Amino acid sequence: QVQLVESGGGSVQPGGSLRLSCAASGTTFTAYTLGWYRQVPGKQRDLVATITTGGSTNYADSVKGRFTIGRDNAKNTVYLQMNSLKPEDTAVYYCNARRITVLTATNYWGQGTQVTVSS
Repeated sequence: QVQLVESGGGSVQPGGSLRLSCAASGTTFTAYTLGWYRQVPGKQRDLVATITTGGSTNYADSVKGRFTIGRDNAKNTVYLQMNSLKPEDTAVYYCNARRITVLTATNYWGQGTQVTVSS
């Protein structure tokens, strides 16, 4: 059974930092693009950052320069370092792993972790 388990969420004041982690089990994710998405109630789930198998990264404009995504293939883990947090970063953050081949498309999600930025 494939599982993605996020950790590291919590409450922080504006300008603070948090580091999210997502540990994968049940398969090896070296062949997957890994990413973080976030969602607030009543809105769609939006991309925050992704990292490919080769280490190429992509960020939402709203987090560029503040967030950094990284992966440790040996630990089957993806990270999101969040600095200079703003109240508008408040959301549930979801870890994602996806792999698209000629024959298949596979997509896994974690259960989400709450991040609250408030004074």
